Amino acid sequence: MNTLLPIEKRNAVLLKMAVLLEQERQVIIDINKLDLDAYKGDDISMYDRLKVDDAKVDEMIKAVTHLASQSDPVGVERFSFKHDNGMQVYNKTASFGTVLIIYESRPDVTVEAAGIAFKSGNKILLKGGKESLRSNLKIVALWHQALQEEDAQTDWVSYLQFNRTETQAFLEKPTQKVDLIVPRGGERLIAFVKLHATCPVIISGRGNNFVYVHSEANLDIALDVILNGKSKISACNAVDKVLIDKNLPNKAAFVQNLISKLKASEIAILGDESTCQFDEVEAFKSDDIWYEEFLDYKIVIGEIASNVDTIAKINKYSGGHSSAIITANEAEAKLFMENVDTAAVYHNASTRFTDGGQLGLGGELAISTDKLHQRGPIGLQHLVTNKWYVHGNGQIR
Repeated sequence: MNTLLPIEKRNAVLLKMAVLLEQERQVIIDINKLDLDAYKGDDISMYDRLKVDDAKVDEMIKAVTHLASQSDPVGVERFSFKHDNGMQVYNKTASFGTVLIIYESRPDVTVEAAGIAFKSGNKILLKGGKESLRSNLKIVALWHQALQEEDAQTDWVSYLQFNRTETQAFLEKPTQKVDLIVPRGGERLIAFVKLHATCPVIISGRGNNFVYVHSEANLDIALDVILNGKSKISACNAVDKVLIDKNLPNKAAFVQNLISKLKASEIAILGDESTCQFDEVEAFKSDDIWYEEFLDYKIVIGEIASNVDTIAKINKYSGGHSSAIITANEAEAKLFMENVDTAAVYHNASTRFTDGGQLGLGGELAISTDKLHQRGPIGLQHLVTNKWYVHGNGQIR
């Protein structure tokens, strides 16, 4: 059993990790190049998430440094009550214990997500994909060095080199205590974990995010938000669907302008009966496409009759991640934001902000599309459970 490390020790390990990441920057990038060269798949979003460059190392260093500056999420008083019999009752935050993070491709998860879980007082088990094995093992070696140099046990961070069969067996019958599982990856990975796990799972589901261009939209804002939403196709907060109000003034000119800008970024455009009349827009084959998360240079543009119809369509088809309305009408924005059932709702801003760092959390473990126990980006203060502390002097009931 690992006794909860004092906050000073947890912070010292995180700051040591920042130093080591800087020292080993080029080694990490060189090792990652071996993973990139060995990747034989054709999933461009997977390749994008796999890559570690100087900017990515900078992000890792920033993440652990910021984590070290944040207050301890463990032991925070949430509720207090003085019983009639004199007992003093408190409810305080507590660590889960052991957190298993299963993820694909992204070596930065080995730093950022593990760092959040570690700062929250948890023992970390990491199970990355085979495509990023070399990068992950190098980063885990740095975790172990940081822990050792701060006189902490190295088993606070462990890496599980399991194949798919071994992973399934571990999920069904863990050979050590696991209190929480966080899958980070595509729908197949998440479905696999949900099917086999025997302990709680935080679901970071699909994106498939929508932007609704209302009839009173500022068209410059609409263009910027849609194009920015498609600027990183591998992100779960990317835009896949655009709904344009049929009553939008100068609708044809706006759609034509949007199409030309998307094509300049080499994005394939699919459309419904209304929008496939435009050149360069291909009619989609089935309404099932509205359910799809693309993670690709692809977008759907459709026409919609009203805000109410938009809300219904998003609630039916989206992944429950993010959605945006572009409008100058505050009442229509309020209606949309209160009734669209996604973890984040935007008014005149890009869905690309659904990110722990961008929303003030300093980093994220995952972006949950579940409603329990936390929705949206899961930051340091969310990766805790709670415990009741009851102080008495012999009271009985």
